[in-house]
Amino acid sequence: MPVDLHLHSTFSDGTDSPAAIVEAARRIGLSAIALTDHDNLDGISEGRTAAEAAGVRFVAGTELSVVWDTGAMHMLVYFLEPGPGPLQDRLVWLQQARASRNEQIADRLAQLGLDVRFAEVVEEAGGHGIGRPHFAAVLVRKGYAVDMADAFDRYLAAGRPGYISRERLDAHEAISLARASGAAPVIAHPHTLGVAAEDYRSAFVELAEAGLAGIEAYYPEYPSQLRAHLAEVCAHLGIAATGGSDYHGTYKPGLAVGTGYGDLVVPDDALNDLAAAVAR
Repeated sequence: MPVDLHLHSTFSDGTDSPAAIVEAARRIGLSAIALTDHDNLDGISEGRTAAEAAGVRFVAGTELSVVWDTGAMHMLVYFLEPGPGPLQDRLVWLQQARASRNEQIADRLAQLGLDVRFAEVVEEAGGHGIGRPHFAAVLVRKGYAVDMADAFDRYLAAGRPGYISRERLDAHEAISLARASGAAPVIAHPHTLGVAAEDYRSAFVELAEAGLAGIEAYYPEYPSQLRAHLAEVCAHLGIAATGGSDYHGTYKPGLAVGTGYGDLVVPDDALNDLAAAVAR
């Protein structure tokens, strides 16, 4: 049975609760899911409770933005449980840095003459996990952008007038902290890294040697050939080929839990291989 190891809820920049995501997974017959909200584990308890009731295997996770050779890299971390721990403790620092950045973005938008109050953004986010998509949603609602993508293109993407950079862990530090916490670090959507597909094998050797557990090979935006190529890269490096929909609810229209844009299938071997990586 297929799995989905990349899902975002209302505890970061998704529009569905963890329980609603679990129900969507149960409805389409997924055997397992991972909740991977940005920089926090706040939705894990709700998600796990719902998954136990639904008979769906549940994996606690998060998604980090880290610094690597080509700039920013997103790193998914699996089997990371709430509570004290090397990476868990660093998440507190990341959340504080994110909160400071959010306030700076609000100030910047005000300087640009946009009527976007921070209280509105907090309300859009439901009071937690505030990020740029929540600013984008308010910008759209107030007519400053036609849709979420336009809001990022006009104001919030890197290099645009409302963008503020934020603190990030180094990729090697993130891997080390994840491993020390009994978790499995995985490169998310590697096509965003500015590395040509033919160079993936050589580009990720050092990270694999440092403890990287896998690469997200099965992703909605990839054609089948690229998914197969990434799976081969993972096999060569001796790490897991993982995957997921990167579901964000209505913030990413047309993208569904489990199936992405309709043709995504993440084999359950991906989760088994990740579990084996942790055991090693």
